[in-house]
Amino acid sequence: MSGIDDLPTPCIVIERRRLEANLVRMQTRAAAQGVTLRPHTKTHKTVAIARRQKELGARGITVAKVGEAEVFAKKGFRDILVAYPVTGKRKHERIGTLLRENDVVFCVDTIHGAQQASAVYEALGLCAPVFLEIDTGGQRCGQPWDDRNLESFARSIVALKGLHLKGILTHEGHSYKGPQNAETKDAALRRVMRQSRDRMLRVAVRLKEANVPGATPGEFTVSMGSTPSMSVFENRTQSGFSITEIRPGNYVFHDVTQFCLGAASLQDCALSVLTTVVSRHRDKRGTERLFLDAGSKILTSDRALGADGFGLLLYNPKAMVPDPHARIIALSEEHAWVRVRGGATQSVGDRVRVIPNHACVVMNTQDESFLVDGDEVVACWRVDARGRVR
Repeated sequence: MSGIDDLPTPCIVIERRRLEANLVRMQTRAAAQGVTLRPHTKTHKTVAIARRQKELGARGITVAKVGEAEVFAKKGFRDILVAYPVTGKRKHERIGTLLRENDVVFCVDTIHGAQQASAVYEALGLCAPVFLEIDTGGQRCGQPWDDRNLESFARSIVALKGLHLKGILTHEGHSYKGPQNAETKDAALRRVMRQSRDRMLRVAVRLKEANVPGATPGEFTVSMGSTPSMSVFENRTQSGFSITEIRPGNYVFHDVTQFCLGAASLQDCALSVLTTVVSRHRDKRGTERLFLDAGSKILTSDRALGADGFGLLLYNPKAMVPDPHARIIALSEEHAWVRVRGGATQSVGDRVRVIPNHACVVMNTQDESFLVDGDEVVACWRVDARGRVR
């Protein structure tokens, strides 16, 4: 194919060797800890990457929305977890269609949501497997792990027609909050990982002791996952239960957020945005600014904990060395505003690379990404599930 200098900008560039190393590293960790790796595809939304994950040993995939499940099912993926509390008759009917030829699981975390789902699947003559979502500290969705009525809630799901309680699931999103007080980054990641792991095991044991049907070691799925916590994941067993599957997503690329949290190094970051300097000016105070053709429509306005700006502009992309004098201070829709201390070395027309703060959002902005090996473009990958957010 062509060289990287021939690519139109702005565009997504994925380094093949770093991507492969990231995939292998997480698969190796999962195998060492005795868990299934069910990667979350909302990060890459790309069938080619999901197939490579499967080749390396991943079992099944995770998606966020029904639309993503439909895309991957059409491409031959049969074991799909929708890690989301699905609501609405039409969405459940779409899952029902998928269930006739695929193994699809979704989440419930309220009795109203479970009852709504039950009515749809009973009418369709189906029995849909579900995970009870547990809040282990992220305070997003899920029944609180220490709720005294958790056992009765689980029994109420079991009693509903059209549903089968297959296991419990959590997303330890608080792994993104970073260190507390004098903690190191590594200590913060391990604290959240162990806390969420142990709370999930306690829930599983509680359900078993309450004789909730299906809550049996070896049969009951205990699922957790976020890239920061999974970077240090260690399994353990309690009363026969252990974590059975992990669901990281961002690990395929990593980004400024993962770097700032200590979950990855800059050398692990496989995705960057290739962009062109379109303007260069010096203001009355002598501050020099560059303007890039990658604005909020591709770099995203998400901020990373501890990061200074809207991504890292690289001085040396091959060595992944950021420019110490350049800071992306603002984004408009079509421009990145870069402040440069001491004067810029780049000129109008020069191409630069930016590691984004949040790679998952970046992928959903583009129809395609380019796989590169050094300066050679080796593949153009369609972002198959782009925009499938319903």
